[in-house]
Amino acid sequence: MALFELQFSPGVDKQTTPVGAVNRWIDSDNVRFRYGLPEKVGGWQSLLTDSIVGVVRQQLAFVDNDGNRYVALGTDKFLIIYFEGQFFDITPLKTPLAASTIATTSGSPICSITTGTNHNLSIGDIVLLNSVTLPGGTGYVTADFDDKLFQVTSVTSATVFTVTQTTNATGTVSTGGSISVIPYEQVGPAAQTYGYGWGVGSWGGVAWGEAVSASDVTLEPGLWSLSNFGQVLVATIANSKTFTWDSGIAARLTTRASTGTSGFSTANNPTASRLTLISPTTRHLIHFGTENVIGDPTTQDNMFIRFSDQEAIDSYTIQATNTAGSQRLQDGTKIVGSIVAKENILVWTDNALYTMKFVGAPFTFGFEQVGTNCGLIGKNAAVEIDGVAYWMGSNGFFAFDGTVNSLACSVEDYVYDDFDTTKGQQVYAGINNLYTEVVWYYPTSNSEFNDRYVVHNYGEGEDIPMGNWYTSTNPNSIRTTWLDSLIYPKPYATAFNNTETGTFPVVIGNDGLGQTVYFEHETGTDQVNPDGSTTVLTSFLQSYDFALNTQEGSGEFMLAMGRFLPDFKSLSSEVDVTVLVSDYPQTTAVGTTLSPFVITETTTFVSTRARGRYASIKIENNNVGESWRFGTFRADVKADGRR
Repeated sequence: MALFELQFSPGVDKQTTPVGAVNRWIDSDNVRFRYGLPEKVGGWQSLLTDSIVGVVRQQLAFVDNDGNRYVALGTDKFLIIYFEGQFFDITPLKTPLAASTIATTSGSPICSITTGTNHNLSIGDIVLLNSVTLPGGTGYVTADFDDKLFQVTSVTSATVFTVTQTTNATGTVSTGGSISVIPYEQVGPAAQTYGYGWGVGSWGGVAWGEAVSASDVTLEPGLWSLSNFGQVLVATIANSKTFTWDSGIAARLTTRASTGTSGFSTANNPTASRLTLISPTTRHLIHFGTENVIGDPTTQDNMFIRFSDQEAIDSYTIQATNTAGSQRLQDGTKIVGSIVAKENILVWTDNALYTMKFVGAPFTFGFEQVGTNCGLIGKNAAVEIDGVAYWMGSNGFFAFDGTVNSLACSVEDYVYDDFDTTKGQQVYAGINNLYTEVVWYYPTSNSEFNDRYVVHNYGEGEDIPMGNWYTSTNPNSIRTTWLDSLIYPKPYATAFNNTETGTFPVVIGNDGLGQTVYFEHETGTDQVNPDGSTTVLTSFLQSYDFALNTQEGSGEFMLAMGRFLPDFKSLSSEVDVTVLVSDYPQTTAVGTTLSPFVITETTTFVSTRARGRYASIKIENNNVGESWRFGTFRADVKADGRR
């Protein structure tokens, strides 16, 4: 029998059928393509034994003037600093509520707190309790409450809410004592949803406790805009306030972000902005989708832009002697996202792309619409690398290199046929520059949170029809944020699990907030968890259905495969290779009798008993410590009749 050789083009093709995707791979999981060859992706390990409470939605790495490195992480509940292998809670606080009292019920861990004024809290909010004086007879001690975080577990009136202790009270106390209640600034929901009934507003409808009819309202998830003004972190809660945190002060790790940071106040900033960023070089603080009247959130205009005076992030009064200013965009209904690019700031609405460029006096910034029908699906769905921006829209992928281009995509139908575009604000795009990859993590229609990713390899595949794309559905591989290896030597990413419980910050009564693990990527072969245990990182890759080509045509004869010769560029431990066969394009391919075949570094050939009109191969690993990089496929194939 003659050796039959197959060479595959990089990337996965899901736009056609398994038979029609000639010389392509048709499915993958945890696989990338490098120099044209497929390989299992690198592993990852937890950076800490702690995990974060809630879901991380944004990351920013920056350095202070002494060269110390930090990462700011914004979650649906907290603003956290990662520094030297530790987490620090710098979440801004609201004004303490008026004097509060506590009530307990014997045999119950639920404690009712009555505030002197309306608390404006919702279920799931975080409060800090301190200056605690307990009434007698509760069975608790001051240390059970003082200087501790609690999750609000219910709201019974405008002035009463409950928290849940770790133990039951031993006595019933109707009310008494004194507690200072300091609410954390509210960020937003963990997931993006439609606003049906309860929860659309702080208190429902016209009166407290009334439901709102809002089936057409979208509740965006809790989001942050994070940028740095030198060594000062600038953090904006979506549709809320802007805070700063100075990494240059001695007590930085015990100081919270606030609007009153010494020397970097944001007290005069807008109080409702969709997003913010610091302009490069000129260092203006720019608010997108912000207020027409600063300090009045009812005047928020989703298409309005306002920017500060140069080098003065708290000065917005427009004067002839400064560079503060404003602009309203026209095409679209809301500004969705903005990033700093090579020569411009790029601003997306839900329908168009604009460039924002410093032009000097008298206008400061010039705006130009450079694309239409190319809106951004979510705030974090765009990235820029080497002068080219890539983003995900509601109906396709795009790139901008001076001109807006639709990206040909070999997995587009696969992505968009099952993509929950109503959760576009949960999409996160990241760059893995070492492997020339742009990755988008996104939620499908049956998932509350991100559960898939799709990769565009921008460095390899310009000559490949529909580009070099690949996908993954492995739950261990899905991320909510991604940070490329710039300040740190490896990429850092966050993985969320809504069924687990985070450990930092410690929140008493933590219920349903979920857990985020902070991973360092491209290290090892598997997943190393916060407790030191290892989770196997599985992967697979499946080829198109190939047929025997003869003078009578392709697929006219059944093929018989007697053996194949493994060809791996590198192989650690072992992999499984399955030969699948089918008789017709519409029938499901099944593994042959002897499959799967275990391949090691010393395997020279494998005897098979494969017969079918079409055949394909599947490469996969299922054990700890395995990695591989595939080369070509050679097999002994002969004609074996027409049926």
